[in-house]
Amino acid sequence: MGFEQWLVNEDELRWRCDPDQFKFESTEELDPLIGVIGQDRAVHSIDFGFKNKGKGFNIYAAGPTGTGKHSAITSYVQELATEEKAPSDWCYVYNFDDSDNPVVIEMVNGTARGFAKDMDELVEACKAEIPKAFDSEEYEHRKDNIVNKFQAERDSNISVLREAAGKRGFNIEMTTTGLVTVPAVDGRLMKKEEYEQLPDDKKEEIKKETEDLQSGVNKEMTKIRGREKETKQRMKVLDEEITIFAVGHLLEEIKATYSKYDKITKYLGLVEADITKNAESFKENERPPELRLPGMDIEEKEVPSEKYKVNVFVSEKTKGAPVIFETNPTYYNLFGRLEYTARLGTMTTNFSMIKPGSVHKANGGYLILNALDLLQNFMSYDALKRMLKTRESRIENIGDQFRVVPVATLQPEPVPVDVKIVLIGNRYIYNLLLQHDEDFRKLFKVKADFQIDMDRSTDHTDKYASLVSARCREEQLRHFDPSGVARIVEYGVRLADDKNKLSTRFLDVMDLISEASYWASEKGDALVSDVDVLKAIDERIYRSNMIEEKIRELIADGTLMIDFEGEAVGQINGIAIIALGDYMFGKPSRITAKVYVGKEGVMNIEREAKMSGQIYNKAVMILSGFLSGKFATDKPLAMSASIGFEQSYSIIEGDSASCAEVYALLSSLSDAPIKQGIAVTGSVNQQGEVQPIGGVNPKIEGFFDVCSSVGFTGNQGVLIPRRNVKHLMLREDIIEAVRQGQWHIWAVDHIDEGIEILTGRPAGKKLADGSFETGTINNLVDRRFIQLGNDWRRFAAPDEKKAA
Repeated sequence: MGFEQWLVNEDELRWRCDPDQFKFESTEELDPLIGVIGQDRAVHSIDFGFKNKGKGFNIYAAGPTGTGKHSAITSYVQELATEEKAPSDWCYVYNFDDSDNPVVIEMVNGTARGFAKDMDELVEACKAEIPKAFDSEEYEHRKDNIVNKFQAERDSNISVLREAAGKRGFNIEMTTTGLVTVPAVDGRLMKKEEYEQLPDDKKEEIKKETEDLQSGVNKEMTKIRGREKETKQRMKVLDEEITIFAVGHLLEEIKATYSKYDKITKYLGLVEADITKNAESFKENERPPELRLPGMDIEEKEVPSEKYKVNVFVSEKTKGAPVIFETNPTYYNLFGRLEYTARLGTMTTNFSMIKPGSVHKANGGYLILNALDLLQNFMSYDALKRMLKTRESRIENIGDQFRVVPVATLQPEPVPVDVKIVLIGNRYIYNLLLQHDEDFRKLFKVKADFQIDMDRSTDHTDKYASLVSARCREEQLRHFDPSGVARIVEYGVRLADDKNKLSTRFLDVMDLISEASYWASEKGDALVSDVDVLKAIDERIYRSNMIEEKIRELIADGTLMIDFEGEAVGQINGIAIIALGDYMFGKPSRITAKVYVGKEGVMNIEREAKMSGQIYNKAVMILSGFLSGKFATDKPLAMSASIGFEQSYSIIEGDSASCAEVYALLSSLSDAPIKQGIAVTGSVNQQGEVQPIGGVNPKIEGFFDVCSSVGFTGNQGVLIPRRNVKHLMLREDIIEAVRQGQWHIWAVDHIDEGIEILTGRPAGKKLADGSFETGTINNLVDRRFIQLGNDWRRFAAPDEKKAA
């Protein structure tokens, strides 16, 4: 078609990976990739965050999905954790001073379960040995001695009292209120009638004698009660002595084993005191059967021995620090809970029902969370911040924090926490938290930024091959030959959208590896080759491009009006990107421009219809600035023009159509027709320079596919920015069409170069007098501006002329 100086060379249309650079027959020969590649900045940040033990140096790993954030963090932290100190064990025990506040005890890694076992054995020993001790003959003998001695002394004292009272004519009687003195006659008790018949002086004498004797009786009774109290105390001491004799040696063994733990030593002392205090509860091994109603268990009384058991809260015997990845960061999964059980319609709990969360399991190590999952779970993020601020975790249920009326429940002692938190999320969430949460900057001071591409170096290419090997081993896939690996590397370059880069979106790359292995297995091939990789790519496109094919059908049958041959004034083919989430493609669109007399300037039809985005509106303003700067330096720009996308029914955004719009306007102003077989993409600045755009490959491929469906003419092609040539990674069928001269790709740096290709006429240079070379596009446009200005002044109202 000519204009060879702007044609893109065939070798610039795609970068090819040479399979011969790989020195293996199969990826099975390679060592699998460990960790991630191409994320040096992120890995450096992770290393800093993990090794910095200062407060608040937690990590936020930011980057798009599939860039290896999770793999990089887990592989690094697992290696680091093995070299660190094993975490402490934690257990809860009964608080004998305040039963509502269970006590937490920290122990050396792997020892808490042994402590719990020792306490369980102690409880069983108490149940077995204490009843035996109290059933022994020695206990009964010593008990009888104490009781008999007391009874003998009491009876002797009462006998002395009765003898003394008898000499004075009184008897001593035992009543429910104690000992009382009663007057006697001839050895028998005086009746009330006899007492009433006595003279008054005799009555007064008896009364005085009674009071005197009763005073002595009361004094003696006080002594008896004191001796009774002493006897009970001696019995208590005996019971304690027998209890300690039965299980004391076990307690001493436990005390000696855990003597370095002050809390345990204090706790065991309280246990010993409580066992001796409640020894009676161990005297009977079996309780009498209780009445039970059908379908309902009668509530059991509290079993004292349950207080002596140990709730092993966290105990993981591991080598190195723990690494926990919590996939469901609910409040309870993170911070534990206090469980309840139903008894006769009421909910009860105790210290043994305190359960840990991931924060406690990761204590002394690392906790990895997905940022979005954390934020979506009620109260999880707020509780996490509170834990990081206070460096302790409280076990409290959510409902307890929102009750209208406070309810009595357990308040376990907080667990001291030393854990490194890693949040994994995208940059949008990071920026939101940074801007709207004043605590976030204090608590997550390290940002690990994961990029989406890396340099296409030999080292990185070799590591791509190791990545293939690792994926094949991990998923039990067929291994790749060098040609298959080369295609995977080329796919990585295509994903990066730059010939000098490789993509770090490893999720997409690994999915392609799996799909290529499938197609190789369908053929029965032992190794995956380049043919299988291409098949996987084609199949992936086929699964997603239904809408693209429907649009091509509409263009081919003329429903969507696009011309692919001939010429037209003020009309050009632009290329838009349609993104469907998992697939994007280029869609040709007709752009038209009309120029007419007036002074309103360029009217953006999409903007007027409120169907355009801010970037698109800005691009139209830049377009106006370019025209004014080039053609209105010596005269006012009196023009009205309209630009619009034909058959466009959705919002238009982006600036990649601004070059096409400039060409359409220049064509309309100069009346020079544009070749309709050429589609244009690229943005323009006010200097007229053509700027690179995104999605150049799908745009080119989209227009090529439409041209292929309607038939090649030999004059079709695309016009792209020169700065986008380095991004080209086109399909082989496009390269073959270019090689055969059926299709063409031009690359330009300036609007003047593009208009010459589209119209076949030179743009024209500006002369010293401010005019342009005669007969050129710029000359025709300049003359048209002069004509439009004269026409406007001729038809404008006098006040408008004066204002102008």
